[in-house]
Amino acid sequence: MTASQTFTARRLAAAALSAAALVGAAALPAAANGAEPRGPQVEISKVQYDAPGHGSRSNRSLNEEWVQITNSGRESVNLDDWTLSNRQGRVYTFHHLRLNGHSTVRVHTGVGRDTYRDVYQDRRNFVWDDHRDTATLRNDHRRVVDTISWDARHHGDDGRGRGDDGRGHDGRGHGDDHGRGPGHGHR
Repeated sequence: MTASQTFTARRLAAAALSAAALVGAAALPAAANGAEPRGPQVEISKVQYDAPGHGSRSNRSLNEEWVQITNSGRESVNLDDWTLSNRQGRVYTFHHLRLNGHSTVRVHTGVGRDTYRDVYQDRRNFVWDDHRDTATLRNDHRRVVDTISWDARHHGDDGRGRGDDGRGHDGRGHGDDHGRGPGHGHR
């Protein structure tokens, strides 16, 4: 190889390395800004604390009261020994449940058969207070993962300091029935 060929080869290698460094640097801010979550993102995504109807303690009515847990990350999360609790200290412990990435599970109050989309607390009484309560999700190390509160006196407050929780609902989980007031007398 002549001296000019060696010089040209070095210049091409340097140009290729510079281009790779620029591409890597350009991609870095997107990841640093949180554009793509890296790990699991588990949260309380919706709460149906006021079961529709007259508040009978039928199993059907109890199962209309639920809390929805969502994993918005790509990786699955083992929820074994995670807990969901209310302000009064009633606790539900997850057993043998893996929540896949981009998946949701509903935790119903009443009795039922657990699936990967619905689990049941097997209770005979309502858990969530219609007027004011807090749902807290803790991991298997008892660290708080997410919490959401509601107060019927302050409609639209999702417990996270803003009226709308950014997901198109006000935290109550009433679907399209947002205008309905809470409280059917079952507490």
